[in-house]
Amino acid sequence: MQNQAFMRGHGIPMLAVHEARDIEFLVKESEVLTGRAGRLFVIAGADWLTYRVLWHPMGFKVERLDERGQVVWSQHQLPWEFVDHSVVEALHAGQLFTPAVRRPG
Repeated sequence: MQNQAFMRGHGIPMLAVHEARDIEFLVKESEVLTGRAGRLFVIAGADWLTYRVLWHPMGFKVERLDERGQVVWSQHQLPWEFVDHSVVEALHAGQLFTPAVRRPG
């Protein structure tokens, strides 16, 4: 996860996600550092699709966000279902990024 990019038009540093197993860690890291549920992930393609992924012991809740950050749809996925999600597909294509997080304050 050493590669960086910048969120299109915002200058926000983005970390490339390389391993599917890193998603759970990144979500938990964000929740601990920010105190907010979930973590944003961006598919860097023509549309720059944004998702919020929330972790829970039974799997993942995945929310597709619009350009204003509003939830367009959400779905709960078990771990073996999540591996086929477009977020993981983007990871395998080298197109999955997440904003770097910092502790507020």
